[in-house]
Amino acid sequence: MITSTIATTAIVEARGITRDFQTGSGIVHVLRGIDLRTSPGEFVALRGRSGSGKTTLLNILVGLDDPTRGQVSVLGQDLAKMNEAARASLRRESIGLLFQNAHLFPALTALENVEVALRLLCLPSTERTNRALEALELVGLAARVHHRAMELSGGEQQRVALARALVHRPRFVAADEPTGNLDSVTGRSRIANSRWRNCERINRNNFVILLVHGLAILIVSAPTRLANDATRLVLRTQARR
Repeated sequence: MITSTIATTAIVEARGITRDFQTGSGIVHVLRGIDLRTSPGEFVALRGRSGSGKTTLLNILVGLDDPTRGQVSVLGQDLAKMNEAARASLRRESIGLLFQNAHLFPALTALENVEVALRLLCLPSTERTNRALEALELVGLAARVHHRAMELSGGEQQRVALARALVHRPRFVAADEPTGNLDSVTGRSRIANSRWRNCERINRNNFVILLVHGLAILIVSAPTRLANDATRLVLRTQARR
């Protein structure tokens, strides 16, 4: 079971989370009775072996999946009482999502890809541009803002995705193996030791990062240091039948 210390205010709170999947050979119990509470300003690293349910848990915490049993609240809102439109609005306004695949529009520039997130908030054009430029500068891509996504390296594309996750100033960022597609160990190290710390300082009182990594990635490269920088490290064991 995953547990955490009691905090006064929770950004994300999960109680008794269980997630089962029906397969041809029976039921797989991916998550069993998980409790997790994150407070403002925390940097939480979720670490475990492949297949241990890290991504499943992350998807439940941001409302992309439902638990078989248990309750999840984000910013005081019970996800079970929200329809899909309300959950989408919550993610759009308050949650930054970052995945191993950058999911960029290849024909758009880095600047345009980051601005997309702000178009959904109906912000004025000038404000969208200024915020996008600020976010791209934060991740070290000020010189590449007008390059199309297809012209960027894998690591640069991932940094554009990071800028996009931060540009709408979310209350927290949920990141699923975000350093898995960087150019090199040097690139990973730069993100791990510099960029993520800078991003955390955007709003220290409100910012929470849920960082999901498999053991193989953590052991062989710089993401291990990133997990070590976390204010709290949560371990997951293998899913069981």
